[in-house]
Amino acid sequence: MITTALTFDELAALMKQAAGVTVDARELEKAPDAPFATLGVDSLGLLGIVGELENRYGVALPTDAERCKTPAEFLGMVNSALKTGV
Repeated sequence: MITTALTFDELAALMKQAAGVTVDARELEKAPDAPFATLGVDSLGLLGIVGELENRYGVALPTDAERCKTPAEFLGMVNSALKTGV
């Protein structure tokens, strides 16, 4: 079981690294329900973020993770998976 949780800061860094999209973490926190599409992240970019997280934590994320529509939905799913280890 992993004791850390993915934060908006880390998500913003991953968005830049894996999807090539620069977003201010404070803006993500202010509008966690903004669709990824309006932030410039497409499904391929989200898939890259999922892959990076799986490599980083050694945990397979749910197959729906790359279909999340918002940062809030994504963080909830990822953090739940990290907490339970599945």
